[in-house]
Amino acid sequence: MSSRVLSAVLALWLATSAVSRAQDNDAAANPIWQRLHAQLFGGAPISVGDSVVALETPTRAEDAAIVPVAMRAQFAQTKERYIDKLWLIIDDNPSPIAAVFQFTPSSGRADIETRVRIEQYTHVRAIALVSDGTLHMATNYVKASGGCSAPAGKDAVAARAHLGDMRLRVYDAPAAGRAALVQLMISHPNDSGLAMDQLTRNYAPPHFVRSVEVRHGANLVMSATVDFSISENPNFRFYFVPGDAGELEAKVVDNQNLAFTASVKLDSPRVGAVSAPR
Repeated sequence: MSSRVLSAVLALWLATSAVSRAQDNDAAANPIWQRLHAQLFGGAPISVGDSVVALETPTRAEDAAIVPVAMRAQFAQTKERYIDKLWLIIDDNPSPIAAVFQFTPSSGRADIETRVRIEQYTHVRAIALVSDGTLHMATNYVKASGGCSAPAGKDAVAARAHLGDMRLRVYDAPAAGRAALVQLMISHPNDSGLAMDQLTRNYAPPHFVRSVEVRHGANLVMSATVDFSISENPNFRFYFVPGDAGELEAKVVDNQNLAFTASVKLDSPRVGAVSAPR
């Protein structure tokens, strides 16, 4: 999200959060969503409940700073028809565009699992752009509060010591034409800038993962633009079609332009290939 759009959305969030809470049961009425619909999609029609994308969230989160979310395509990725992008939008968060994921036919399945922060009771949306240009949406209402302004779960000094440590794991033995599950784990505070340090009583400056790119050789598997709505120590689970050899590589860049990489060699007989620590 551009700084101009982010500033506008933050201002609108502050001005309309009370109105939004009064419209909890009407997903279409949220003024922030209406603004985003116009800005991101030009007000284009978005189909709802048509078996293109499913959204999995808890109804009430156990921890608002670590809310599990899964977006799942309802059909396989093929060259003829595939999901190109998935938007994860949390209407009433200070930064509602939590992530934009890009997929290709090489993804095999346009599924993504991650964990997010939720600041107040809100609708959460998964919006899919299909290769034919159509838009499709699934929406859930999640009861959670305080996730974006919650203090970090780990010691700040220890977190800095492990900043950028990554693990890239492939759970299935590579096989031509079969999608394999991958997990990318990133050690990063993902500071929102809204949480007070309980010792210093100061607010840490925003420091969060901004982009993720995963490639298998020359082929893009998945890329993402993400924001501080993603939880501390970002964790992503997704799929790709590996063939029978090669290397899977992940590159992560944060909002301070620090870059981190991890890679794993794919070996057909081996299941559970994991990148070595840096």
